[in-house]
Amino acid sequence: MSASMQGKMRPMPTILAIETSSEIASAALLRDNLIISRATSGVMNHSQAILPMVQSLLQEAGITLADCEAIAFGSGPGSFTGVRTACGVVQGLAFGAALPVIPVVTLLALAEAQREAGSGPNVLCALDARMGEVYWAQYRFDAQHAVWQTVIAPTLSAPSQVRPEHDDGLILAGNGFAAYAGQFNLPATLLESAHDTIPTAHAVARIAQTEFAAQRLCAPADAQPLYLRNKIAQTIAERQAMATR
Repeated sequence: MSASMQGKMRPMPTILAIETSSEIASAALLRDNLIISRATSGVMNHSQAILPMVQSLLQEAGITLADCEAIAFGSGPGSFTGVRTACGVVQGLAFGAALPVIPVVTLLALAEAQREAGSGPNVLCALDARMGEVYWAQYRFDAQHAVWQTVIAPTLSAPSQVRPEHDDGLILAGNGFAAYAGQFNLPATLLESAHDTIPTAHAVARIAQTEFAAQRLCAPADAQPLYLRNKIAQTIAERQAMATR
């Protein structure tokens, strides 16, 4: 970490956050422990929409990017294009302002978004990964220390292979449960109560606040997307096979 980056750090950080891994793009600004945010839909427009949202947030707060201590982003897993968009935008902004970067796993941001909505501490997250698979992970919030604990790390699998641990008081969150309804080996009553939550920049900013306090930061060049799948598209034969199932 450069001396210029370290010199910007303060106990109460100002953090810009970006999240574009789903159909909703959002940006948020954490300042003085308060968060303001913007959001827009349409995954094909994320690259055009994100910078105007960032500029709007900075203008509302009356600050410039240089007044921030760090920039956070949803690092994936999620939409390949969306995650690359967030990473590219954040790297460009961070290089220009000499700021450190905080990658935040989108599934963890999803768990935080669900907690902010008032749910319990035990969250099973699943996002539609296409091609008959889901990105999923399980988290538990430690209220005593105000931190998330990873019960099951981010995984890519068929819905039928999702196996949560410690299912007492389990909350389901994410579009993966609706996308593959009937394919999960989970109690029907649990599936019926699944929340169609998405990762948000607001949640990314809140997690980034904890990461900043623990000094888990990286240089812009080291900020990379989290990919769980090397293969991006199915072959024609694979698509035909899926259609006949």
